[in-house]
Amino acid sequence: MKFLGYTLLGLATAMLVAVLVSLSSADAWFVRQVDLVREPMSYIAAILLFVALFVAFRWRWLTVVFLALVIAINIWRIWPYSFLAGKQLTYEDSEQAAKATCFSAMSVNVKVKNDQYAKVAEQIRQIDPDLLFLMETDEKWIEQLEPVLADYPHVDRHPQPHAFGLVFATRLPVTKSNIVENTHRDTPTLYATLQPGSRPVEFIGLHPKPPLPTWNTEMRDRNIVRAGMQTPDRLPDAFVMGDFNDVPWSRTSTKFRGTGKWRDPRIGRGAYPTFPSAFLAAGWPLDQMMLKGDLELTGFEVLPDNGSDHRALYARVCAP
Repeated sequence: MKFLGYTLLGLATAMLVAVLVSLSSADAWFVRQVDLVREPMSYIAAILLFVALFVAFRWRWLTVVFLALVIAINIWRIWPYSFLAGKQLTYEDSEQAAKATCFSAMSVNVKVKNDQYAKVAEQIRQIDPDLLFLMETDEKWIEQLEPVLADYPHVDRHPQPHAFGLVFATRLPVTKSNIVENTHRDTPTLYATLQPGSRPVEFIGLHPKPPLPTWNTEMRDRNIVRAGMQTPDRLPDAFVMGDFNDVPWSRTSTKFRGTGKWRDPRIGRGAYPTFPSAFLAAGWPLDQMMLKGDLELTGFEVLPDNGSDHRALYARVCAP
């Protein structure tokens, strides 16, 4: 019993130190990964707290306090992304949407080493989005999806062998599109100016590098923030989709949202996790979608499993 008690204290101390350090401005990958696991960490802390209440040892109440602080800090960070918080975006009703120009958009991280080409292609055919943004596409993926891409009059293909290729396809009129490298040469960002109705709209397709050993987050964070602030045409109406390799409650995504005046449909609705596809209950929302200006939504959802390690994201966007 004594051993169990000290084990609980050790785990509680380690978790509290981790969440406190994660609130700092440190860019080390192991610090920033705490953002990705705040929700499952809170569940684990709650289980440990419950166990600690029934284990008699000298430091029991200190352990309970430490675990309670872990839960409180994590809840404070992810609170806007619970259904109890106020919504930042209210879906337009059908009557209002009928007066707007609406189109569908879909983003899919296909996973470059994935070979479930047919399942991804079938899902794209079923959803039939007006705008499609694909990530982690190498030459083989583009070759396999050509029958689907043939349905789109505008297609930008940018294959990469190591997980950061992209494809942008749309039926919407395209004034211009451009692929730039905001930070790393192998992590491109796509910008496109679209004309769905009488007013032009900018689209950003984003997929920065994740926080991994030897990959700290300074470049990723810079890529995310730059993508939202330096759009080519500086249009008031814009939306972004992609695998941010970041969660919406992190300080980076919060800065992206605040500096660019972006609105997030997840706020007030829930986390909508997209990764890992097979374990969404313990997953996190790496794939994001935000918009700004006068754009509104009539739909937003995480799509069913398509064989990739990410779930695809779907949105229906309306421009006045």
